[in-house]
Amino acid sequence: MSIQQLHTLEELQQYVAQPGKKLLFKHSTTCPISAKANEEFTAYVQGSETPAAIVHVIEDRPLSNQIAEDFGIKHESPQIFLLEDGEVRWNTSHWKITRDAIKAAVSQ
Repeated sequence: MSIQQLHTLEELQQYVAQPGKKLLFKHSTTCPISAKANEEFTAYVQGSETPAAIVHVIEDRPLSNQIAEDFGIKHESPQIFLLEDGEVRWNTSHWKITRDAIKAAVSQ
C-alpha cells in the first residue's frame, strides 16, 4: 500500500470521508523523533492493506493546523491518527509511534 501525501484541505476532506479505517501521519521533516516515527509508519504501511496518508507539518502548516482544529486534538509532531468513518478512533505521538502500536490500534 502506498502513502498518499496530502497538501490541501480538499485532499484531506476527501481522504477522511473514505469509508473504513485509515491512517493519517503528521511528519516534521526536520525532527529526528519524527524521522524515526516515519520509519515505523512506513514499515507498517508496506505490510498492510490499511490506507495511509502523510502531512508534512512544516511545508503544509495550514493543513496541519486544520487537522488539529477539525479533530479537536492538540497538534504534536510527529503524530498519528487512526480514522474510521470520519472520526478519530486512536491517536498518539512521538516515541509511541511504533509499527506494533499502529498494528494493535488498527486491529481493535
